[in-house]
Amino acid sequence: MKSTRLKIFILLTMFAAVLVGRVAAQTQVVTTAGTIEGALHEATGVRSFKGVPYAAPPVGEWRWRAPRPVARWRGVRQTQRFGAACIQRVAGSRLPWSSEFMVQEEISEDCLFLNVWTAASSSRERRPVLVYIHGGGYQEGSGAVEVYDGAKLARHGLVVVTINYRLGLFGYLAHPELSAESKSKSSGNYGMLDQLAALRWVRRNIAAFGGDPALVTIAGQSAGASSVHNLIASPLAKGLFQRAIAQSGSSVSGLPTPTLAEAEKAGQAFAKAKAAASLRELRSMTPEQLMSGAVPSIRFAPIVDGWALPQDALAAVIAGHHHDLPVLTGLNADEASSQPTYGRLPAVDFKKQAADRYGARTPDFLRLYPAPTDAEASIAQKEASRDRNRVSMHLWATRRALTSRTPAWTYYFTRAIPWPPFPQYGAFHTGEVPYVFGTTDRLDRPWQQKDHDVSALMMGYWVNFVTSGNPNGPGLTNWPAFDPARDTTFEIGENTGERTITTPERWQFFREYLQSSQVVRGSILF
Repeated sequence: MKSTRLKIFILLTMFAAVLVGRVAAQTQVVTTAGTIEGALHEATGVRSFKGVPYAAPPVGEWRWRAPRPVARWRGVRQTQRFGAACIQRVAGSRLPWSSEFMVQEEISEDCLFLNVWTAASSSRERRPVLVYIHGGGYQEGSGAVEVYDGAKLARHGLVVVTINYRLGLFGYLAHPELSAESKSKSSGNYGMLDQLAALRWVRRNIAAFGGDPALVTIAGQSAGASSVHNLIASPLAKGLFQRAIAQSGSSVSGLPTPTLAEAEKAGQAFAKAKAAASLRELRSMTPEQLMSGAVPSIRFAPIVDGWALPQDALAAVIAGHHHDLPVLTGLNADEASSQPTYGRLPAVDFKKQAADRYGARTPDFLRLYPAPTDAEASIAQKEASRDRNRVSMHLWATRRALTSRTPAWTYYFTRAIPWPPFPQYGAFHTGEVPYVFGTTDRLDRPWQQKDHDVSALMMGYWVNFVTSGNPNGPGLTNWPAFDPARDTTFEIGENTGERTITTPERWQFFREYLQSSQVVRGSILF
């Protein structure tokens, strides 16, 4: 009897060992730096690998330097948990961005990690790859934010990668001493260099996850979309991707990009405020010391450094100095609804704002957007913001078409996340992201069937574009490619289909204004 029990025990142990071995084989991947082990979701077949280092930690003497290769490791590195987010001020939530849209994990300078989701059954597959760059104004965010979970898109056939990159003063501080020590004689775009390093990691390693290194789409929202445009304009990015998606970020009046000289001067002012007489002293400070206290009002963000970014991304497109590849881009109906004045200015203040902004054109503007009462002013504010943003996007696509052979597709997203306590936010900035990733289930909202339909639609368009360079496919409403001769875009949300930009008179007003010397770059809130 004991002998029989012993045999059964041995057989069960051997069977368990075989199962463990099979799971390990499915969840282990050999990268150029060593073997990693992720996690398998057995119900869906999606494997996830979180907190995978793609560059060495940029700490100590390597703060404010180009990223270095990862040191090889022995054995198996566990990658079932996200790595730390890059140094930033962690807000937790900031309406309309609830916690699902914001960083919740620890922060560290040791933060150059990426995450991979794949449903490929072997490394012999060659699935299209989506590399998603998070938003956050270059000041916050990470690839681990909940709404960026790539499992659903992986189930639809993509290999999804999200990345961290250095932020704020850690990612974009320029200084003459930094430029002098650099081989490129430039400084400031460390976050962008991180993005390039992540894309090189993808080119070298993604085949091991069943991805196709020759079929990579870069995508991003807000600062992520701005990053996409900068990478399209960067000679260092040649051959690293074949398509691009920019969500909330294609405009002829976006924020101006400072020059290296301007950024170096700002960096000197920052160092002076920190009483740092040298670069060595700045590097000796802790992140807390660098981020605390009174400092000049400096926006640390990408600059025209003459190397990674030789010229402003819009200027590069106009000059034809960009990577010519298919682009999908769009914006949301209520991009500026996080601002306290959006749709809330009294009529008298709205008219004053119009006079400050449009000068001699103000009578024409108020005729097109009348505001005799506060209620009518609220409507006029929203309509003017939406029209202006759509016209600006159309003008960007028109300028791109003059120097491109590849097509573009533009969209206008109008579905407001159901949110009874906060209806004023509408289709807010970033509100389309859960629909694209299929992560609506991460948010506690009174979802309707319409929301599930819109999410399925957007996932279909995005997957098709990443796969073929064209969002159209069976079962989807036809999305016409951008045509400069047609004053239209493609609405996704409350309605789906081609729609006009705005009325002919409003179109003419904003087209003339946005192409005039009167417009101030950066006045459109993306």
